[in-house]
Amino acid sequence: MIGKLNHVAIAVPDLDAAAATYRDTLGATVGPPQDEPDHGVTVVFIELPNTKIELLHPLGEDSPINGFLAKNPSGGIHHMCFEVDDIISARDHLVEKGARVLGDGNPKTGAHGKPVLFLHPKDFNGTLIELEEV
Repeated sequence: MIGKLNHVAIAVPDLDAAAATYRDTLGATVGPPQDEPDHGVTVVFIELPNTKIELLHPLGEDSPINGFLAKNPSGGIHHMCFEVDDIISARDHLVEKGARVLGDGNPKTGAHGKPVLFLHPKDFNGTLIELEEV
């Protein structure tokens, strides 16, 4: 059902410093900051030959990333995103198998302008999973 790994998201306390590390130290192609108010984050995508890294930084006081960074002040891996062909079909299959979809269960528009859903980390070995329709 899941397709390729779309990205690994890393929450960071300093977006500019993290982007500079990937660009200047590792020589990666770093995109511009992009505010995603519906998700409470500012993101920067790092382009790799086989996938992407998504740097996440809180956007506003209600950002879900604030809680993550309070527990992990240096930052860390926040979630993994997998591609699916049909997000509604994938959601229905996962719910039938007992997985919990976060929020109201309906897709939101993600940073790539495509529908996304998040799955409860307790159902996936402690890892928050994002699904993105391609």
